Amino acid sequence: MTPRTVLGAVLLALVAITPAVAGGFENGTAALARRDYVTAARMLWPLAQNGDARAQASLGYMFANGYGVPQNYIEAASWYRRASEQGNPNAQYMLGLMYDKGQGVPQDYVEAYKWLDLAVGQASGRARQDWVRIRDAVASKLSLVQTTEGQRRALEWWPVRER
Repeated sequence: MTPRTVLGAVLLALVAITPAVAGGFENGTAALARRDYVTAARMLWPLAQNGDARAQASLGYMFANGYGVPQNYIEAASWYRRASEQGNPNAQYMLGLMYDKGQGVPQDYVEAYKWLDLAVGQASGRARQDWVRIRDAVASKLSLVQTTEGQRRALEWWPVRER
């Protein structure tokens, strides 16, 4: 599975597992699904700025890939972080990958493990299997002390909703 395929699967999972909100988010993700990226960005942007974690995760995806917006890993990581802090598992997974690769954030395997571990905790089915495999691959880069630190960070983390 290529990174782009994984990103696409995450976005599809995001749309599939969250109930659609009438109006902006539903229309924004519909535009995204039909590859009308500029319209999607225009519709999702105000929702994301107002704290909608699903819209924030979608914008992170769009910035990571340059869909309707300039490709910018720093901006992608920022949107993923906002959604991750609110408990969005797709954003947590993507932020974990960004920490693993050092894209838009300093490379930090312990922080990558933390976000991936949090995402795995909310995943189910095929996504869970895939995410466990990636989390465990990151864990293989860590010492026992580092893995324990990543687990401690995940256990101490608590979601904070934006107002």
